[in-house]
Amino acid sequence: MTVLTTDLGDGVHAIDTQMHGYRGITAGYVVLADRPCLVETGTARSAPAVADALTSLGVGAADLATVVVTHIHLDHAGGVGDIARRYPNAEVVVHERGARHLVDPARLMRSARMVYGTALDELFGPLLPTEQERVVAVGERGRIDLGGDRELASYYSPGHAQHHVGLLDSQSGDLYVGDAAGIYIPEVDVLRPGTPPPDFDLDTALSSLDLFASLQPKRLLFSHFGPLERPLEGLQRAKEEMQSWVGLVRETRAAGLDLDHAVAMVRDRTSERYAALLADPALEAKFEELNATATNIVGINRWLDSLEATPT
Repeated sequence: MTVLTTDLGDGVHAIDTQMHGYRGITAGYVVLADRPCLVETGTARSAPAVADALTSLGVGAADLATVVVTHIHLDHAGGVGDIARRYPNAEVVVHERGARHLVDPARLMRSARMVYGTALDELFGPLLPTEQERVVAVGERGRIDLGGDRELASYYSPGHAQHHVGLLDSQSGDLYVGDAAGIYIPEVDVLRPGTPPPDFDLDTALSSLDLFASLQPKRLLFSHFGPLERPLEGLQRAKEEMQSWVGLVRETRAAGLDLDHAVAMVRDRTSERYAALLADPALEAKFEELNATATNIVGINRWLDSLEATPT
């Protein structure tokens, strides 16, 4: 597999994890600080590509100090166990709500198999367990020491997932947004929301984006995919996308549409906004596989169902 890395400056290098054989869909990031750090591992099946990229950047098996994941979805953290075994000195940092699943992934893998069925093995591979003593759990705030007075500050940022954190680099000003700000498609400068079940919550997600904006980042680094140089504009766009999709799903509910018809309506009503993406069928198909319209609608519906079930 070809090694694909991009130098983003300030010692930060993007790694294309080549998830499911795709290029430009899922990124990990290496910070070549005094204490080298990997942000996001990608899937278990991506671990060899990530390790090859680390080697190409001069990070040997004994050198990697930290692995940190924004959340434990398998496209972000599925390779943690593999990477931990390849880099025995690295501690693994994750939000406290996700820590136990990296130590004992059985429940997480059972849940994922219920969603993906037999495709789970081909798409992601198995999340291997990590020794409990190597897992560092962070809460509302956390600090990851990169050495030389440089650090990543972690900020709890639920809304996409209950175990999600954003990470701010004290030197570069980069903010690793995971999936909290959705999916960025740099080829066409399109942002789409990431609202999967079971954790999506619009109000919480918007609050997390407001928190990100208050940090005044210099750049957003998306796990899907790459840097966005206009951070405050990007965060505002992310909020508008979420709100727009929730509004559309409310309309599908009011009209009594089943999922297939709801998907058709949402795709039709967003076609003008995503015209540049739809003009490239291969690109659109790639990101639809990662960020399916149906999955986003199901996640929004689950949140709306919870609102209706809450006594007033």
